[in-house]
Amino acid sequence: INPTQSDGQFTDIGPSYRAAIFVQNDEERKIAEASKAKLAASGRFDKPIVTEILPSMKFWPAEEYHQKYYQQNPTDFEMFEVGSGRKAFEKKKWTDAKPDTR
Repeated sequence: INPTQSDGQFTDIGPSYRAAIFVQNDEERKIAEASKAKLAASGRFDKPIVTEILPSMKFWPAEEYHQKYYQQNPTDFEMFEVGSGRKAFEKKKWTDAKPDTR
């Protein structure tokens, strides 16, 4: 993901595409805030980390045709990854990331 993009992810724009961390209680919020601060201090990104930390809410699974989209539509997904810049971004920003900063 791109935690510095506030309006969506890559070419997918709109509220439903924004990066967010959903928390259920104060302890989870503290953990999320610490994780976000650690990523911001890591120097991995040259822009502010704008991923929101929000209270959890009711979740609805996506329609069946969206499930495992990358597996069911590998060519389309590859075209999206390359065309949107996602693949290059992930390689540049996340390839060497340690598990606690992904």
